[in-house]
Amino acid sequence: MKARHALAGFAVLTVFALALGDMSAQRPDPWLTLAAMGRGILSPDFGDLAGLAQATGLTLAFAFCGVGLGAAAGLALAPIYARVRVLCVSVRAVHELFWALLLLNITGISPLTGVLAIALPYAGIFAKVFAEYLEEADPAAEAALPRGLPVAIRLIWVRIPQCLPQMRTYTLYRLECGLRSSAVLGFVGLPTLGFELESTFRQGLYGEAAAVLLIFLALILPMRRWVIWRLVPLYLIASIVALVLVDTPPMGSGALMRFLNDIVPAPIRTGADWSGWLHKVFVEQAWPGAVNTLVLSQIALAGAALLAALAFPAIVPRVAGRFGALIGHGVLVVLRSIPEYMLAFVFVQIFGASMLPAVLALALHNGAIIAHLMGRQAGGVTLRPDAPTGLTLWAWELFPRLNGTFWALCLYRWEIILRESAIMGLLGIATLGFYIQTGVQELRLDRVIALLLVSILLTFAIDQVSRVLRRRMHLGGDLRVEATRGRGKGDVTPREA
Repeated sequence: MKARHALAGFAVLTVFALALGDMSAQRPDPWLTLAAMGRGILSPDFGDLAGLAQATGLTLAFAFCGVGLGAAAGLALAPIYARVRVLCVSVRAVHELFWALLLLNITGISPLTGVLAIALPYAGIFAKVFAEYLEEADPAAEAALPRGLPVAIRLIWVRIPQCLPQMRTYTLYRLECGLRSSAVLGFVGLPTLGFELESTFRQGLYGEAAAVLLIFLALILPMRRWVIWRLVPLYLIASIVALVLVDTPPMGSGALMRFLNDIVPAPIRTGADWSGWLHKVFVEQAWPGAVNTLVLSQIALAGAALLAALAFPAIVPRVAGRFGALIGHGVLVVLRSIPEYMLAFVFVQIFGASMLPAVLALALHNGAIIAHLMGRQAGGVTLRPDAPTGLTLWAWELFPRLNGTFWALCLYRWEIILRESAIMGLLGIATLGFYIQTGVQELRLDRVIALLLVSILLTFAIDQVSRVLRRRMHLGGDLRVEATRGRGKGDVTPREA
């Protein structure tokens, strides 16, 4: 399949999705809200320093503990990944917010909820990536060992040590993702920076909301400076202590048994009519939710692709100039650092609960990631001595040569955008997350599990379609690109699993 055929099909799907999607601004005068937010950004209010410090500490604690537990579980599963692949793909297909909503019924508003909500999907991601690293280890060193040694000994003494540099780099990247996940968990009630952001926005305290955003950016932007590997054990110990000291209300006895009972379909549990249950779950909820999720993800992917194609030259000095590239780099790093859900929440306050806020958030965040990766790769392209500069260089030299990378990155982000589109329903947008949240609120957990299975199947389907397209477009099975804020020659990450 040629790129122009893929582009034509992509354009047709996008036009069809735009015809089905609700892209209206439902607020009567979004400019008033935007102006108020602008004033808040210009005068951030750090008044409640104690509360902000506590939320910041817990955001870090959830991230370190969740990523640490996920990495440990992923490392244990990596050698047997071929046997547990379906399990790993299933747990990572469920977003952290969905895991949190489920766990709230078992562990309540507790530190364990936040840690497990991050650790479970991350374990599946780490298992896949670590398994790829182990497969690529040099077999020569292992061949030098005496025959008959147990597999565990070969792993511990030969294969894992070879992969440690890549594992450390990828774990650092995942820690950055974990910080974003930890902050977003505040939107379901956990005491992180997301909780502070939601509370201040709903009260119209935009100065305090700006302070929360600035603190979050101050954490995540210089993260590769302050995360020193020899200090990671101290970070983990401090995080565990901080979470142990959190005062949480008890859930009461029998929470796990009630949860296990409630996830059994109602027709089995209570003898209710199967046809009515199936119609309610799959016709009234799963079908419109899945359609809206696909529509939203398609429009967002198109927006991200367009932004990436136009923005990646902004960090290439030969196109934008040295000063322009510095500014472009800063803008893209900020956009990719703010979680999609957090951006969408802000846009909902401006435009109302339509697909427009979610599309803007997903396109800006993912487009910035793709643009940043392409821009870094463009900086390493060898050019002719007489190569042009400025926009001519972008249009006639860089973009044509990076066309394969561009399509590969877009296809890799497709599954992630779909996953994020589903959770936008928690903001009132009628994707699968909207119906999942409704089921949680109504304590109809059997419907929730069925809808989550639909979400997992959608993710499986998009992943398979993406693989087929990459193969037919000869984009390769695996894309190795520099880390999103690479530090050197060894800083590479596999595709985001």
